[in-house]
Formats: sequence, structure tokens, C-alpha cells
Amino acid sequence: MENILKLANVEVVYDQIILVLKGLSLTAKKGKITALLGANGAGKTTTLKAISGLLLTENGEVTEGKILFHNQEIQNFSPEKIVRLGIFQVMEGRRVFEELTVEENLRCGSYTNPKNFQKNLEKVYTYFPRLKERRKQWAGYLSGGEQQMLAIGRALMANPKLLLLDEPSLGLAPLLVEEIFAIITKINQEQQVSVLLVEQNARAALNIADFAYIMENGRIVMEGKAQELLNNPDVREFYLGMGHGGEKKSYRNVKHYRRRKRWL
Repeated sequence: MENILKLANVEVVYDQIILVLKGLSLTAKKGKITALLGANGAGKTTTLKAISGLLLTENGEVTEGKILFHNQEIQNFSPEKIVRLGIFQVMEGRRVFEELTVEENLRCGSYTNPKNFQKNLEKVYTYFPRLKERRKQWAGYLSGGEQQMLAIGRALMANPKLLLLDEPSLGLAPLLVEEIFAIITKINQEQQVSVLLVEQNARAALNIADFAYIMENGRIVMEGKAQELLNNPDVREFYLGMGHGGEKKSYRNVKHYRRRKRWL
């Protein structure tokens, strides 16, 4: 299976001094969903921003290693150039334009692909019929779930080849999380859009992913097929909150070095 994305020994530094990613390597297969899991501060969002070029807006840069998209080096490309190549990041917290209507938000997503606006608009409304019902409504008045649908729909307007999703379940009720993840799966299967999914909701992510990585402290500490990780006792204990016999385990009470020793 062809790699659409490859990160090879990537290091990221903020403000020329703060090392966040420490030799990170991963791949994402074309047409597949790849999950990137880890606790807060592990470096998941930084990884996405390194790929999408958004590091440059935060005084961050890739100082070592390579980021390859279809075998082309893209590290430190501008965000606009990366979007035109076919990579679109849906940022954590939705980030919709609250004082624009739903349809105006979607039009913003078609900036790099204006000729297919109407065709892509109908495609988005097919996946998210609630957006069609609210197309003339200001985005700021949508519910959290509807704003997440709008953020993903806006990304689809650019006809992405690779969709970077940062915490799409954040702040959503369980039923909405299930609905959003079902739509992500449908988009992946029907549109053949590759997905790199960053999530703290490990169970939800592993249930739809083909392959997954687990990060700690700017490094990958574990990787494998999603279903294998879902059944892995360490992952169940530390990320799904279940120990042997189904008892609850406290992730906070486990020392960092112990987790690393068990996994590496």
C-alpha cells in the first residue's frame, strides 16, 4: 500500500529553543485512516501543524528530518502551498467564522478550488444535511456538533487528498461523537480521502482507524494495526482505562518511566 505521507526523524523547535518533536517518524497510507494518540502535551497538534505548515505562524520550524507528501518534501512550505497540494487541517476547537453564514464558511473552504464550488457544496450537504438546513444561519449560532460538521465540510470544499483532523470529538456528547466518526469513515471510504486523526478519545479513534501510533513526549512509543492496539493490554490499561478483569485503572498514578519501559 502506497504511503501518502511520511515523516522521517522530524524535530520541531519553537522560538529557536523549545524542542517539541524529538525525531518523530510515522507514515500514513493512501486511502486509509491513521490515528495519532497521546495525552495532552505529547506533541500531537504540533505534528499536524508541522505537516500543514501552520508552525510558521507560531514561530515554530522543522529543524531536522523530512516530511514527504507523495514523495515530495514539504517541510516548512507555506500553509497556502500545502493546501494547494491537497492537505487540509481541521483545527482543534472548530475555528469557524462565527459572523459568516454556514454557506459563506463553506465558500471560504473552496478558495483553492472555486470552479467546483457548487458540486462540492452538494457533496458536503449530502454528508451533513443539517448544514443544508442551516445554510443561511450564522455559524456562531450553531451547536458544537454542527460547528464540527461545518469545519469538516469546509475542508471537503478544498477537495483534499489528506485530511488532518485535530480532536474532532472535543467537547461533544457521546452520540454526536459517534455520528461525526461515522461520517469521517464514510468520507474516507467513498471519497478515498486519506485521514490522519489526532484524538484523546482512544477508543473512538481506534474503532475507525486502520493503523495507529501512540505518542509521549514528542516521540512515538508504540504503533500497530488499530484493532491490535485496541486489544493490547497496555493500551487498554493506560488509554482505555481498563485493567485485567475489567477493573478501572488510574492513568495519572502510573509513572512515565514505567510506561516507557513496558512499551519500549
